[in-house]
Amino acid sequence: MIARLTPREALTSPWLTVRVQIALGIFFVVAALPKLVDPPSFAHMIYNYRLVPGAFVNFFALVMPWFELLLGLALILGIWTRTSAALVGALLLFFIAAISLNLARGNAIDCGCFDVSAANRTVEERLTDMRLVVLRDVGMLAMVAQILWAKGRAGAAAPVTS
Repeated sequence: MIARLTPREALTSPWLTVRVQIALGIFFVVAALPKLVDPPSFAHMIYNYRLVPGAFVNFFALVMPWFELLLGLALILGIWTRTSAALVGALLLFFIAAISLNLARGNAIDCGCFDVSAANRTVEERLTDMRLVVLRDVGMLAMVAQILWAKGRAGAAAPVTS
């Protein structure tokens, strides 16, 4: 006989949570690699957002990819999962806000998410890509929410020991 799970049980099941962690971790590892290989191009992408003071652009271009890589590896390996997921969620919120602000400004930029090479696309193509990136990031934010919800419920279900 097959056991029936409620939607809540299904969404918080360890089976799903591990797979969501690994998928989200892979996204962040894959996103970090081109930035690690070509920091000057990534610095140019950061500069184009017009959000970070010029003095900090290179710092962000050097630190952010390592941060993304470490968070992705932590999710894949299942270490510091809640903290890693929460930090990934904070990064995603920042990315969504940065891209949305530039969309509102009409500043058509290449997001620098997975590829830091400059592409020869029209303004309208870049604006469309930016909208799709926001949707993708919202989807990844839903993955973060699933991890945090499942881990929170697992922690609440654990017996308290003294």
